[in-house]
Amino acid sequence: MARAAPYDREATLDAAMSLFWDKGYHATSLKDLEGALSMKPGSIYAAFKSKENLYLLAMERYFAASRSGFRSQIAQSPSPLAGLAAHLRAYASLPAGDEKRRACMLVKTFVDTRSTDAAIAGQSQSYLNEMRGEIAQVFEAAIEQGEIASDSDAQELARRFQAYVTAIRIELHQGTPADEVTNLADKLASEIESLQQ
Repeated sequence: MARAAPYDREATLDAAMSLFWDKGYHATSLKDLEGALSMKPGSIYAAFKSKENLYLLAMERYFAASRSGFRSQIAQSPSPLAGLAAHLRAYASLPAGDEKRRACMLVKTFVDTRSTDAAIAGQSQSYLNEMRGEIAQVFEAAIEQGEIASDSDAQELARRFQAYVTAIRIELHQGTPADEVTNLADKLASEIESLQQ
């Protein structure tokens, strides 16, 4: 009997992440997963135990990539505030077809599963909170460096920044004309820059 071809776990998780991000947890069928992963149902369950577990792993991968991209943007910027503004503007220049032009997978997941799958919804919320914590740390660095007022509330600013990112990505997701997205991203980035003392 011929053995099944070995699978590349990293590539398989990337494919699962892309599919789940596009269709959502509930709308993704086993047939969809078979096609996207080029794996039979038995192999999928042997490798990942369940659809829920595969989704959690795909979401973890999405979060890790998102956090890494954010950290990289901040690290290569001349100041914390400049990095935050650049992060917002970067969405408007994403090329057509880039997956990041979709609404955030974590936000989509939370909305999709909040009343049906507590484990998945809870994990998505945890990642969103963790991402907001990352953003708050950048605002705290801006405070420490004297870039923004010392009495600024880093947590409140992080919440607002996260809402800005969500707003831009929703516009991208629904196909808003490029010039309008650029204008929105620039206005929101300018609001962040206006915090500078």
